[in-house]
Amino acid sequence: MLAYILRRVLQTIPVMAFVALFVFSLLYIAPGDPAAIIAGDQATPADIARIHAQLGLDRPFLVRFADWAWRVLHGDLGVSIFTNLPVSHMIAQRIEPTLSLMILTMILSIVIAVPMGVLAAWKQGTLIDRAVMLNAVIGFSVPVFVIGYVLAYIFALQLEWLPVQGFTSISQGFWPFLRTLILPAVTLGGIYIALIARITRATMLEVLSQDYVRTARAKGLGQNSVLFLHALKNAAVPIATVIGLGVALLIGGAVVTETVFAIPGLGRLTVDAILRRDYPVIQGVVLLFSFAFVLVNLLVDLTYTFFDPRIRY
Repeated sequence: MLAYILRRVLQTIPVMAFVALFVFSLLYIAPGDPAAIIAGDQATPADIARIHAQLGLDRPFLVRFADWAWRVLHGDLGVSIFTNLPVSHMIAQRIEPTLSLMILTMILSIVIAVPMGVLAAWKQGTLIDRAVMLNAVIGFSVPVFVIGYVLAYIFALQLEWLPVQGFTSISQGFWPFLRTLILPAVTLGGIYIALIARITRATMLEVLSQDYVRTARAKGLGQNSVLFLHALKNAAVPIATVIGLGVALLIGGAVVTETVFAIPGLGRLTVDAILRRDYPVIQGVVLLFSFAFVLVNLLVDLTYTFFDPRIRY
Protein backbone atom coordinates (compact mmCIF):
# COMPACT_ATOMS: atom_id res chain seq x y z
CA MET A 1 0.00 0.00 0.00
CA LEU A 2 2.80 2.40 0.90
CA ALA A 3 4.53 1.65 -2.41
CA TYR A 4 1.31 2.40 -4.29
CA ILE A 5 0.84 5.71 -2.46
CA LEU A 6 4.43 6.71 -3.24
CA ARG A 7 4.03 5.68 -6.88
CA ARG A 8 0.80 7.64 -7.28
CA VAL A 9 2.33 10.73 -5.68
CA LEU A 10 5.31 10.51 -8.03
CA GLN A 11 2.96 10.13 -11.00
CA THR A 12 1.40 13.50 -10.21
CA ILE A 13 4.74 15.27 -10.72
CA PRO A 14 4.84 14.97 -14.55
CA VAL A 15 1.11 15.77 -14.66
CA MET A 16 1.63 19.00 -12.73
CA ALA A 17 4.69 19.80 -14.85
CA PHE A 18 2.59 19.52 -18.01
CA VAL A 19 -0.18 21.61 -16.41
CA ALA A 20 2.36 24.26 -15.43
CA LEU A 21 3.70 24.38 -18.98
CA PHE A 22 0.17 24.79 -20.36
CA VAL A 23 -0.72 27.48 -17.82
CA PHE A 24 2.43 29.42 -18.60
CA SER A 25 1.69 29.10 -22.33
CA LEU A 26 -1.68 30.83 -21.88
CA LEU A 27 0.14 34.12 -22.21
CA TYR A 28 1.32 33.16 -25.69
CA ILE A 29 -1.64 31.10 -26.91
CA ALA A 30 -3.95 34.11 -26.65
CA PRO A 31 -4.29 35.95 -29.99
CA GLY A 32 -2.49 39.24 -30.49
CA ASP A 33 0.33 40.86 -28.60
CA PRO A 34 -0.44 40.51 -24.86
CA ALA A 35 1.51 43.66 -24.04
CA ALA A 36 -0.41 45.74 -26.62
CA ILE A 37 -3.75 44.37 -25.40
CA ILE A 38 -2.91 45.12 -21.79
CA ALA A 39 -1.60 48.59 -22.56
CA GLY A 40 -4.76 49.62 -24.39
CA ASP A 41 -5.50 51.58 -27.55
CA GLN A 42 -3.88 54.81 -26.34
CA ALA A 43 -0.57 53.22 -25.35
CA THR A 44 2.70 54.47 -26.71
CA PRO A 45 5.50 52.19 -27.95
CA ALA A 46 7.32 52.94 -24.71
CA ASP A 47 4.34 51.67 -22.69
CA ILE A 48 4.23 48.47 -24.73
CA ALA A 49 7.98 47.98 -24.34
CA ARG A 50 7.66 48.45 -20.58
CA ILE A 51 4.95 45.78 -20.37
CA HIS A 52 7.04 43.48 -22.58
CA ALA A 53 9.87 43.79 -20.09
CA GLN A 54 7.51 43.39 -17.12
CA LEU A 55 6.08 40.16 -18.53
CA GLY A 56 9.48 38.93 -19.65
CA LEU A 57 8.39 38.68 -23.28
CA ASP A 58 11.78 39.90 -24.47
CA ARG A 59 13.49 36.69 -23.31
CA PRO A 60 13.48 33.15 -24.83
CA PHE A 61 10.39 31.04 -24.01
CA LEU A 62 12.20 28.21 -22.20
CA VAL A 63 14.19 30.68 -20.11
CA ARG A 64 11.01 32.47 -19.10
CA PHE A 65 9.27 29.20 -18.27
CA ALA A 66 12.19 27.91 -16.18
CA ASP A 67 12.33 31.19 -14.25
CA TRP A 68 8.55 31.20 -13.72
CA ALA A 69 8.47 27.54 -12.62
CA TRP A 70 11.31 28.13 -10.17
CA ARG A 71 9.46 31.05 -8.61
CA VAL A 72 6.22 29.03 -8.44
CA LEU A 73 8.03 26.24 -6.56
CA HIS A 74 9.02 28.87 -4.01
CA GLY A 75 5.47 30.16 -3.67
CA ASP A 76 5.89 33.20 -5.91
CA LEU A 77 3.06 33.36 -8.47
CA GLY A 78 4.08 36.74 -9.79
CA VAL A 79 2.59 40.22 -9.46
CA SER A 80 -0.71 41.47 -10.84
CA ILE A 81 -0.29 43.87 -13.74
CA PHE A 82 -3.19 46.09 -12.69
CA THR A 83 -3.17 46.03 -8.87
CA ASN A 84 0.60 45.56 -8.49
CA LEU A 85 -0.12 43.11 -5.67
CA PRO A 86 1.40 39.63 -5.36
CA VAL A 87 -0.88 37.05 -6.98
CA SER A 88 -0.47 34.72 -3.99
CA HIS A 89 -1.75 37.51 -1.73
CA MET A 90 -4.78 38.13 -3.96
CA ILE A 91 -5.57 34.39 -4.01
CA ALA A 92 -5.22 34.16 -0.22
CA GLN A 93 -7.76 37.00 0.14
CA ARG A 94 -10.29 35.22 -2.09
CA ILE A 95 -9.78 31.53 -1.28
CA GLU A 96 -12.08 31.27 1.76
CA PRO A 97 -15.37 31.91 -0.10
CA THR A 98 -14.52 29.52 -2.94
CA LEU A 99 -13.18 26.78 -0.69
CA SER A 100 -16.19 27.06 1.63
CA LEU A 101 -18.60 26.97 -1.30
CA MET A 102 -16.98 23.91 -2.90
CA ILE A 103 -16.73 21.94 0.37
CA LEU A 104 -20.34 22.67 1.31
CA THR A 105 -21.47 21.77 -2.21
CA MET A 106 -19.60 18.47 -2.14
CA ILE A 107 -21.03 17.51 1.26
CA LEU A 108 -24.55 18.53 0.27
CA SER A 109 -24.33 16.73 -3.08
CA ILE A 110 -23.00 13.46 -1.67
CA VAL A 111 -25.52 13.41 1.21
CA ILE A 112 -28.41 13.96 -1.22
CA ALA A 113 -27.28 12.16 -4.39
CA VAL A 114 -26.05 8.83 -3.01
CA PRO A 115 -29.31 8.00 -1.14
CA MET A 116 -31.24 9.18 -4.22
CA GLY A 117 -29.31 6.79 -6.46
CA VAL A 118 -29.67 3.89 -4.01
CA LEU A 119 -33.41 4.52 -3.68
CA ALA A 120 -33.86 4.73 -7.45
CA ALA A 121 -32.04 1.42 -7.94
CA TRP A 122 -34.03 -0.26 -5.19
CA LYS A 123 -37.32 1.02 -6.65
CA GLN A 124 -36.34 0.45 -10.28
CA GLY A 125 -39.16 1.11 -12.71
CA THR A 126 -41.41 2.76 -10.11
CA LEU A 127 -42.55 6.36 -9.84
CA ILE A 128 -39.73 7.05 -7.37
CA ASP A 129 -37.15 5.86 -9.88
CA ARG A 130 -38.64 8.02 -12.63
CA ALA A 131 -38.74 11.06 -10.31
CA VAL A 132 -35.06 10.67 -9.42
CA MET A 133 -34.08 10.31 -13.08
CA LEU A 134 -36.22 13.32 -14.02
CA ASN A 135 -34.43 15.43 -11.41
CA ALA A 136 -31.10 14.18 -12.76
CA VAL A 137 -32.05 15.16 -16.32
CA ILE A 138 -33.15 18.61 -15.14
CA GLY A 139 -29.90 19.03 -13.19
CA PHE A 140 -27.88 18.26 -16.33
CA SER A 141 -30.02 20.31 -18.70
CA VAL A 142 -30.65 23.60 -16.89
CA PRO A 143 -27.68 26.02 -16.86
CA VAL A 144 -26.22 26.91 -13.48
CA PHE A 145 -26.99 30.62 -13.80
CA VAL A 146 -30.67 29.90 -14.53
CA ILE A 147 -30.99 27.78 -11.38
CA GLY A 148 -29.21 30.50 -9.42
CA TYR A 149 -31.50 33.29 -10.58
CA VAL A 150 -34.64 31.20 -9.93
CA LEU A 151 -33.54 30.26 -6.40
CA ALA A 152 -32.51 33.83 -5.63
CA TYR A 153 -35.86 35.16 -6.86
CA ILE A 154 -37.89 32.67 -4.78
CA PHE A 155 -35.95 32.36 -1.53
CA ALA A 156 -34.22 35.74 -1.39
CA LEU A 157 -36.51 38.26 -3.10
CA GLN A 158 -39.97 36.75 -2.56
CA LEU A 159 -39.69 34.80 0.70
CA GLU A 160 -36.74 36.82 2.07
CA TRP A 161 -35.39 33.77 3.88
CA LEU A 162 -31.83 34.06 2.63
CA PRO A 163 -29.52 36.86 1.41
CA VAL A 164 -29.47 37.38 -2.33
CA GLN A 165 -25.73 37.95 -2.60
CA GLY A 166 -22.47 38.44 -0.74
CA PHE A 167 -20.40 36.33 1.61
CA THR A 168 -19.92 36.31 5.39
CA SER A 169 -16.75 34.83 6.83
CA ILE A 170 -17.07 31.96 9.28
CA SER A 171 -15.19 34.11 11.81
CA GLN A 172 -18.36 36.25 12.08
CA GLY A 173 -20.50 33.29 13.14
CA PHE A 174 -21.43 29.92 11.69
CA TRP A 175 -25.09 30.67 10.92
CA PRO A 176 -24.44 33.99 9.08
CA PHE A 177 -21.66 32.15 7.21
CA LEU A 178 -24.03 29.28 6.29
CA ARG A 179 -26.90 31.57 5.26
CA THR A 180 -24.81 33.22 2.56
CA LEU A 181 -23.73 29.84 1.12
CA ILE A 182 -26.97 27.85 1.09
CA LEU A 183 -28.32 29.23 -2.19
CA PRO A 184 -24.96 29.17 -4.02
CA ALA A 185 -24.26 25.61 -2.81
CA VAL A 186 -27.67 24.35 -3.94
CA THR A 187 -27.21 26.12 -7.27
CA LEU A 188 -23.73 24.73 -7.85
CA GLY A 189 -24.72 21.29 -6.58
CA GLY A 190 -27.51 20.79 -9.13
CA ILE A 191 -25.41 19.21 -11.87
CA TYR A 192 -23.14 17.48 -9.33
CA ILE A 193 -26.11 15.82 -7.61
CA ALA A 194 -27.46 14.72 -10.98
CA LEU A 195 -24.13 13.17 -11.97
CA ILE A 196 -23.59 11.28 -8.70
CA ALA A 197 -27.22 10.10 -8.53
CA ARG A 198 -27.15 8.65 -12.06
CA ILE A 199 -23.83 6.84 -11.52
CA THR A 200 -24.99 5.54 -8.12
CA ARG A 201 -28.19 4.18 -9.61
CA ALA A 202 -26.44 2.51 -12.55
CA THR A 203 -23.76 0.95 -10.34
CA MET A 204 -26.25 -0.20 -7.70
CA LEU A 205 -28.41 -1.87 -10.35
CA GLU A 206 -25.39 -3.87 -11.50
CA VAL A 207 -24.39 -4.83 -7.95
CA LEU A 208 -27.92 -5.77 -6.87
CA SER A 209 -28.03 -8.38 -9.61
CA GLN A 210 -24.94 -10.19 -8.27
CA ASP A 211 -25.13 -13.61 -6.60
CA TYR A 212 -23.77 -12.46 -3.24
CA VAL A 213 -26.60 -9.95 -2.88
CA ARG A 214 -29.18 -12.66 -3.54
CA THR A 215 -27.38 -14.86 -1.01
CA ALA A 216 -27.50 -12.09 1.60
CA ARG A 217 -31.23 -11.74 1.07
CA ALA A 218 -31.70 -15.50 1.23
CA LYS A 219 -29.99 -15.51 4.63
CA GLY A 220 -32.67 -13.16 5.89
CA LEU A 221 -30.71 -9.91 6.10
CA GLY A 222 -32.80 -6.75 6.23
CA GLN A 223 -33.19 -4.49 3.21
CA ASN A 224 -31.07 -1.72 4.75
CA SER A 225 -28.22 -4.14 5.46
CA VAL A 226 -28.34 -5.48 1.93
CA LEU A 227 -28.45 -2.04 0.33
CA PHE A 228 -25.93 -0.13 2.41
CA LEU A 229 -23.59 -2.74 3.93
CA HIS A 230 -23.30 -5.10 0.98
CA ALA A 231 -24.37 -3.44 -2.26
CA LEU A 232 -23.33 0.19 -1.68
CA LYS A 233 -19.89 -0.70 -0.33
CA ASN A 234 -19.16 -2.77 -3.44
CA ALA A 235 -20.51 -0.01 -5.67
CA ALA A 236 -18.44 2.67 -3.93
CA VAL A 237 -15.39 2.57 -6.25
CA PRO A 238 -17.10 3.97 -9.39
CA ILE A 239 -19.10 6.38 -7.23
CA ALA A 240 -15.91 7.70 -5.61
CA THR A 241 -14.35 7.99 -9.06
CA VAL A 242 -17.15 10.15 -10.43
CA ILE A 243 -17.10 12.28 -7.26
CA GLY A 244 -13.43 13.03 -7.90
CA LEU A 245 -13.92 13.72 -11.59
CA GLY A 246 -16.90 15.92 -10.78
CA VAL A 247 -14.61 18.38 -9.02
CA ALA A 248 -13.96 19.81 -12.48
CA LEU A 249 -17.68 20.63 -12.69
CA LEU A 250 -17.48 22.40 -9.34
CA ILE A 251 -14.49 24.45 -10.42
CA GLY A 252 -16.16 25.54 -13.66
CA GLY A 253 -19.52 26.11 -11.97
CA ALA A 254 -17.97 28.14 -9.15
CA VAL A 255 -17.00 30.85 -11.64
CA VAL A 256 -20.62 31.26 -12.77
CA THR A 257 -22.13 30.82 -9.31
CA GLU A 258 -19.89 33.41 -7.69
CA THR A 259 -20.78 35.86 -10.44
CA VAL A 260 -24.54 35.31 -9.97
CA PHE A 261 -24.42 35.70 -6.18
CA ALA A 262 -21.64 38.34 -6.09
CA ILE A 263 -19.37 36.17 -3.95
CA PRO A 264 -15.85 37.63 -3.76
CA GLY A 265 -14.06 34.34 -4.41
CA LEU A 266 -11.57 32.93 -6.89
CA GLY A 267 -14.28 32.62 -9.55
CA ARG A 268 -14.93 36.36 -9.53
CA LEU A 269 -11.19 36.99 -9.40
CA THR A 270 -10.75 34.82 -12.50
CA VAL A 271 -13.51 36.60 -14.42
CA ASP A 272 -12.11 40.04 -13.54
CA ALA A 273 -8.59 38.95 -14.50
CA ILE A 274 -9.78 37.60 -17.88
CA LEU A 275 -11.68 40.79 -18.66
CA ARG A 276 -8.58 42.87 -17.85
CA ARG A 277 -6.12 40.42 -19.44
CA ASP A 278 -4.26 40.19 -16.13
CA TYR A 279 -2.23 37.15 -17.18
CA PRO A 280 -0.24 36.59 -13.94
CA VAL A 281 -3.51 36.33 -11.99
CA ILE A 282 -5.06 34.03 -14.60
CA GLN A 283 -2.00 31.78 -14.53
CA GLY A 284 -1.96 31.63 -10.73
CA VAL A 285 -5.66 30.80 -10.35
CA VAL A 286 -5.69 28.19 -13.13
CA LEU A 287 -2.58 26.55 -11.67
CA LEU A 288 -4.22 26.43 -8.23
CA PHE A 289 -7.43 24.92 -9.60
CA SER A 290 -5.45 22.34 -11.57
CA PHE A 291 -3.46 21.35 -8.51
CA ALA A 292 -6.68 20.99 -6.47
CA PHE A 293 -8.21 18.76 -9.16
CA VAL A 294 -5.12 16.53 -9.31
CA LEU A 295 -4.94 16.33 -5.50
CA VAL A 296 -8.61 15.37 -5.09
CA ASN A 297 -8.33 12.61 -7.69
CA LEU A 298 -5.16 11.35 -6.01
CA LEU A 299 -7.06 11.09 -2.72
CA VAL A 300 -9.92 9.30 -4.50
CA ASP A 301 -7.47 6.75 -5.91
CA LEU A 302 -6.11 6.12 -2.43
CA THR A 303 -9.60 5.37 -1.06
CA TYR A 304 -10.15 2.45 -3.44
CA THR A 305 -8.50 -0.10 -1.16
CA PHE A 306 -10.73 1.04 1.70
CA PHE A 307 -13.91 0.46 -0.28
CA ASP A 308 -12.79 -2.79 -1.90
CA PRO A 309 -10.26 -4.91 0.06
CA ARG A 310 -9.68 -7.04 -3.06
CA ILE A 311 -7.83 -4.12 -4.64
CA ARG A 312 -4.12 -4.35 -3.94
CA TYR A 313 -1.68 -2.18 -5.83
